[in-house]
Amino acid sequence: MDAVAHPPIPVAGPAATIPGYPRIGPQRELKKALEAFWAGKTSAEELIDTADAIRDAGWATKATAGLDLLPVNDFSFYDQVLDTIGLFGAIPARYGWDGGAPDMDTYFAMARGRTGAHDVPAMEMTKWFDTNYHNIVPELGPETVFRLAGGKPLHMLKAAQALGYGDRAKVVLLGPVTFLSLAKPTVDGFDPLSLLDQLLPLYQQLVRDLADNGAAWIQIDEPILVTDIGDGTLAALERAYAAIAAAKGRAKVIVQTYFDHVGEAYRTLVGLPVDGIGLDLIRGRKNLDLIAEHGFPQDKILVAGVVDGRNIWINDLAASFDTLSALAERVGVKNLHVSTSCSLQHVPYDVTRETGIDPEVRSWLAFAEQKLAEVVLLAKGLREGREAIAAELDARTALLKAASTSPKRRNPAVQERLASLPADATDRALPYAERAIIQQEKLRLPPLPTTTIGSFPQTPELRAVRRKADTGEITQETYETFLEGQIRDVIAHQEALGIDVLVHGEPERNDMVQYFGEQLDGFAFTQHGWVQSYGSRCVRPPVIFGDVSRPQPMTVRWATFAQSLSDKPVKGMLTGPVTILNWSFVRDDQPREVTCKQIALAIRDEVRDLEEAGIAIIQIDEAALREGLPLHRADWQHYLDWAVASFRITAAGAGPATQVHTHMCYSEFGDIFGAISDLDADVISIENARSGLELLRSFREQGYDKGMGPGVYDIHSPRVPPVDEIARNLEATLSVLDRERVWVNPDCGLKTRKAPETEAALKNMVEAARQVRASVGDPVPAS
Repeated sequence: MDAVAHPPIPVAGPAATIPGYPRIGPQRELKKALEAFWAGKTSAEELIDTADAIRDAGWATKATAGLDLLPVNDFSFYDQVLDTIGLFGAIPARYGWDGGAPDMDTYFAMARGRTGAHDVPAMEMTKWFDTNYHNIVPELGPETVFRLAGGKPLHMLKAAQALGYGDRAKVVLLGPVTFLSLAKPTVDGFDPLSLLDQLLPLYQQLVRDLADNGAAWIQIDEPILVTDIGDGTLAALERAYAAIAAAKGRAKVIVQTYFDHVGEAYRTLVGLPVDGIGLDLIRGRKNLDLIAEHGFPQDKILVAGVVDGRNIWINDLAASFDTLSALAERVGVKNLHVSTSCSLQHVPYDVTRETGIDPEVRSWLAFAEQKLAEVVLLAKGLREGREAIAAELDARTALLKAASTSPKRRNPAVQERLASLPADATDRALPYAERAIIQQEKLRLPPLPTTTIGSFPQTPELRAVRRKADTGEITQETYETFLEGQIRDVIAHQEALGIDVLVHGEPERNDMVQYFGEQLDGFAFTQHGWVQSYGSRCVRPPVIFGDVSRPQPMTVRWATFAQSLSDKPVKGMLTGPVTILNWSFVRDDQPREVTCKQIALAIRDEVRDLEEAGIAIIQIDEAALREGLPLHRADWQHYLDWAVASFRITAAGAGPATQVHTHMCYSEFGDIFGAISDLDADVISIENARSGLELLRSFREQGYDKGMGPGVYDIHSPRVPPVDEIARNLEATLSVLDRERVWVNPDCGLKTRKAPETEAALKNMVEAARQVRASVGDPVPAS
């Protein structure tokens, strides 16, 4: 029975579209609604109302901008991979799911864990390809039974239709091959792709339901195709889309890729029985070569990602139009969709709100709404001819030329310092084995020393006082006195808990990258430029627009004050150059490696000043080192060479008696073991609480011989792990790593956690370390 009236399918092209849009709300409305709901202050209905309002406003913005096709179902309460886990019932048994549509409690328990009578940890989280966005990792094994357990995509389609967007709606789904390829097997040796034949009938049913309910366009995201994949994945791709094509009816299906070129997958991809292929032509510039070499089928739409969806610089409209014109000659103008290179969820909403940025620098920037305008303008040019947009092209070319010669971009002193860097600037004075002896004699640390990663919870009171300082409501002297009080409390709290190596808690820092960028030349900062990192976690990436240098010390005042309060060592806390680079919007007028080494020299100066001020341990966080790794292995070594060199330039500012730590976030570290060893840090702490022992085995097997602090509990969840659980984690760690090298710490900073849960968790961590020390018979060195 077909009781639904199908809207007419829009003209093929040239159409303006995007793969996705920001979903946190221009004022971070989703963040605030989620946190209120998790705190029990609002109901699920209120959360849903807020989410619907954000979603509907986004559709209105895109429609008003002139997009021909609007992405639908790109919105999520937390994460699109988590949505897919729930959609197909791939919910691990520990969450007690009863088989119906997953409720809010189950959904958020997978993301954040659950405390109380039904205590359960969260699922593992990792970086979404090479971005700073995080996704939940599916857990799949031979026991997995898929079922179509939710109706979110269809619900979103009907909501769009009710608002009059039905004929412009493009329903977005995560593709089956990518979903399975991102999964973590629950059994060693199990291949999640072997579940494809079980999953495909559900995709068929979903696509059929969407088509029967009037979906004219369905975008299925397969970003896994921009990584190095084998013949098995390509065969799975062909099988998947033969099945989907058989179920799509009158709907047009587009397979969307992004973040890089599709490489060896190209010929298989363009041969699929689908209606369109989406390609990233910014980071995946080689896709143009693939089209030139192998052609593009005349019966398919090319969704050409010519506007950068991941960075915030204005588009070179003339160059993009030339690219599109050449593609139109090859594939036909009616078979061309103009698009951003990926979802715009990776950029802020609207640059016109950034009144605090230098007007010249602001004129070089384009956020999501400006990128919509660029896409629409380029599509207009294809429809109406170059002369229809000639004035806009000429104005943009003139602006880009002026930007390239602006003195705000160039600092000759910085360029000269980098050019004259000596060959040994990356080397510590002594090898690790000799440094370790000197450092232990100086520090006298016990076995299994306890510490934290750096930040402590930032309370509403602290944020309120910081805002008053920023707006001038209180004097700088008053603000600094307040911060000293916060540091006193954090130091006293750690000493009371019995932690061995202390931190000052970072109360002066709004963000681990922004804090440094605000004190470095060459950076600009937004007021409203928020992007989602995961769930309700939002960040405002700095904007690197010019050459980078350090005018004066940035952290010495607070590190020395904290050290004056305790006889125990207090770590100096720095963010490393690669992380500052990868978590910023980086200038696109010079190679990234040049900018990174400029940052490295600035942080090196800070290392020297901390050491001269008497700080014996300096932590240089490189949370995002692996995040910047290219998606194709052939490109890895070049990146790792300059990334490792940048860290070493920074760390080599320290003498052999100074212990250098680094910290890294969720990563498949085994892939880059050699680079991690080459960093030559004395101690590395890693996020490992959700990952088990497989990563640690990799480090042991590959011969890592320096200090390591695998996180013993997960800070991304409000759950407080009991002492015996942490002790078991630590004992398991000692079954893999030599205890002489193991540190005990949480798996990341504590900034986003609440104070009571932090105190309870750290107390349990210290007690677990004490118990395990006693069980292995390790004495504490005399002071």
